[in-house]
Amino acid sequence: MSATAVRGATEQSAAAPSPFPPIADYAFLSDCHTGALVAPDGAVDWLCIPRFDSPSVFGTLLDRQAGYFRFGPFGINHPTARVYEPGTNVVSTTWKTPAGWVLVRDALTMGPRDSEDEVTPHTRPPADDDADHLLVRTVRCLEGTVEMELVCEPAFDYGRTPAEWTLVDGSRHTADASGAGQTVRLQTDLALGIEGNRVRARHVLSAGDERFCALSWAEALAAPSDFADGSRRLDATARFWQTWLGRARMPDHRWRDPIQRSALTIKGLTYMPTGATVAALTTSLPETPGGERNWDYRYTWMRDTTFTLQALHYLNLDWEADEFIQFVADLQPNLDGALQIMYGIDGRRDLTESTRDDLSGYAGARPVRVGNGAFDQRQNDVFGAVLDSILLHTRRAERLPRRLWPIVQSQAQCATAVWREPDQGIWEARGKPQHYVSSKLMGWVALDRASRLAEIRGDKVLAATWADTAEEIKADILAHGVDDRGVLRQHYDTDALDASTLLAAIFGFLPHDDQRLRASVLAIAEELTEHGFVLRYRTGETDDGLSGKEGTFLICSFWLVSALAIIGEDQRARDLMERLLRVASPLGLFAEEFDVDTGRHLGNFPQAFSHLALIEAAGRIIAAERLAEFS
Repeated sequence: MSATAVRGATEQSAAAPSPFPPIADYAFLSDCHTGALVAPDGAVDWLCIPRFDSPSVFGTLLDRQAGYFRFGPFGINHPTARVYEPGTNVVSTTWKTPAGWVLVRDALTMGPRDSEDEVTPHTRPPADDDADHLLVRTVRCLEGTVEMELVCEPAFDYGRTPAEWTLVDGSRHTADASGAGQTVRLQTDLALGIEGNRVRARHVLSAGDERFCALSWAEALAAPSDFADGSRRLDATARFWQTWLGRARMPDHRWRDPIQRSALTIKGLTYMPTGATVAALTTSLPETPGGERNWDYRYTWMRDTTFTLQALHYLNLDWEADEFIQFVADLQPNLDGALQIMYGIDGRRDLTESTRDDLSGYAGARPVRVGNGAFDQRQNDVFGAVLDSILLHTRRAERLPRRLWPIVQSQAQCATAVWREPDQGIWEARGKPQHYVSSKLMGWVALDRASRLAEIRGDKVLAATWADTAEEIKADILAHGVDDRGVLRQHYDTDALDASTLLAAIFGFLPHDDQRLRASVLAIAEELTEHGFVLRYRTGETDDGLSGKEGTFLICSFWLVSALAIIGEDQRARDLMERLLRVASPLGLFAEEFDVDTGRHLGNFPQAFSHLALIEAAGRIIAAERLAEFS
């Protein structure tokens, strides 16, 4: 075998030399309608407009030819420092060049609402502040002289359609880019030149000089007129985020900063017009370097509902919690009354998956997918997630809204009808259906929570009926879902482990001092980890219909923190939490997975589930520490 063939047969490393920046090195911007990822070199490598799930305009994240927008010092790719302005999703980047220093500020801007949003209309009551539908970038020269470069090269429809540029009214400061039925406007106080499918500007700044640029997809392509206007919009955006965060209850604890960053990330992944949240900003960032485990996460999963509600209510963000539950209440069920496992952020049901074979994929990971083929899978855990979230919301509001009761009835009836049947499981395995323990467990959650909701409503008959079914499910799990060691299995026909059984602790399936729960948690901690970080399952033991190894899952690792705290292993929980917080990205963000061999993040980014689980795990440990202080 040739040396080339040997190299080709070797698994790709997450740290292999590549023109693609490491996933964790991206900065996340949001206006709660869409989001952007900014590379360390100052290039916007990912932006879909006008919504999270729209086709990309800048897609260099998935193919180096699919469009980008750079604003930074010419010939310098590595900044001196990059930070979020405190309490915001506004990024400040400081650059040192051989001749001077500059400071760049970036944001998808937000400000006071003065008219109805015609770009992305609201189905929920509009808030006082809303998106400007602008990406605003400013630069100030702090010292010396610096040559700044602006390069804007959109490629519409995931890179398929290059931009056609025209100067507006002959001005060197305003240019429109069109393609695939879209038009965006670039406004700047730099002198623009059109070079084929891109526009470019270069200008030498001296100490005290200030310049701006803005990309608009707003109604009538409205954009800032000068640096002062752009700076004012950035300041208004910073105030929006700081004011929003000021409403949240933040514990005075050493983990305050990661909890705050997680809260800002979750809010940033919220689609304000409907109250939905996207699971992640991106599509097709690989779970396996160079592999095929690449999915589109720009949708709303029903299993996220309960974790979203837990986090929002823990932080006293009740408005966001109510918006999300109202989105769930509006969703159209299947013919049998069951909710799908996921929906579009506008509530649409059809998320048919296709591949974009013209794109190289991030660092060669193909295929690139648009849509998610798992949307019509049978996953029996969905009923428990929805009903647990409704119970959380009902207890917080101290009333069960009339419009939610039909959902309680339909989801309880569906769970009753299907809990005995196999499904694809929580991880959406594309192998044959199995009797997954976590699915049965969430069936128990569904009927247990439905029973409690019926009690709140005053329906004692339904409460008793659903409670009896919950006990029947529990007995079945304990009879068939526990191995000879007293450890919860992945599914009834295997002794393999699965991190999803940690939900038995989180949802109170067994008491905290039950030996089967303790054995299950410790087995996962000791046998389903790499360097202490948790795998979903061993890919060699699970028929998930795919090839290749995957990294450790951050949500599962945070679940283990929670589970260890629940069974009384407080120090182990703290130790793992500290390790997890240390692997956050330079800006405090988490992807879906963590590759322990290279220290690189894998999977879609930033990942809502990882940040939700962080908040939940931190909350449990903080509560235990506070309790210990007074005991």
